[in-house]
Amino acid sequence: MNEIFDDSTLTEIAHLICGDETPLLYRKGYEIAAFFQRAGWDDVPEYDGTPRHKWARELLKERQEDGTDDAERAILRLANRLEYYNQQQEYHATLKRLNEILVLDGRRIGKDGGLPVLVRCEAGFEGEVRQLPRVELKVSVTEVVSDPELAATVQLRLDEAHICYEHGAYTSAVIMLGSLLEGVLAHAAQVRATRVRMPKPLRSMGLNDFLDFAYENKWIEHDAKLGSELVRHCRNLVHPLAEKRTGHSPNRDTLDMCWPVVNATLNDLAATAAAPPAPAFPRAPAGRGRGSNPNAAAQRPTPASVARRRPGGGTKAGT
Repeated sequence: MNEIFDDSTLTEIAHLICGDETPLLYRKGYEIAAFFQRAGWDDVPEYDGTPRHKWARELLKERQEDGTDDAERAILRLANRLEYYNQQQEYHATLKRLNEILVLDGRRIGKDGGLPVLVRCEAGFEGEVRQLPRVELKVSVTEVVSDPELAATVQLRLDEAHICYEHGAYTSAVIMLGSLLEGVLAHAAQVRATRVRMPKPLRSMGLNDFLDFAYENKWIEHDAKLGSELVRHCRNLVHPLAEKRTGHSPNRDTLDMCWPVVNATLNDLAATAAAPPAPAFPRAPAGRGRGSNPNAAAQRPTPASVARRRPGGGTKAGT
């Protein structure tokens, strides 16, 4: 199904294509025709000398009325880095302005495999529309997962969670987050040195067990453990009956709460990846008083040990 844009949106898109305002990328009439060709349009007419903005706007409106997706193609080309060779400032200015225009029409530019895509969002002014929570993931997946194949799988699930979030598939997104969280915690339990024993065999442990185990081993902090309980609960909604019992379906607010927790947990796991395990019990301080050292009896001098410390070493006969 082709995207249908409001006339005012197409009018503003035509302004962006022309690029009359700095620091936008300026295009002459024949360059606008070439732009539409690069966007994948067929049978682009030659520029006829009409004022550039009017010519571009009329072409966009005609193609939309013809039922093609050419208007969408033009918008995505505006958001494509390939259109801005060695023109980074123009690219960022265009993308910012493009999202300000699109969000009023209930869309914005997202990314899929590094390429721009149109995604639905709440219509409103750009500053009012919520984006993915800005809780920074400070590490890469490979800093958390040492197995390259598993790291690639975890990264794929993280990418799919982003795609689901951008397209409003919130239940799928939270299931992806819970799945990758369990995967990285299981990997840590399998390869890291530990200070406490596993409560049960690895294959019998669930996400809740892994969270407790990671916290007891000081791999994650207390806030990450507590917050991850929400991710675990929402991940269990993979079972439709669980969703029916709770009477709640994950929504955008759910993801806005869960995603920062996952980022924090991954950050914690990366920070503790090379740390030695904490001792299970504090060591008793050495002391000289009676009862201060449980091995004191074994360390008391004997006649033989005293003799060995004498000058010349050895022991005297009959001692």
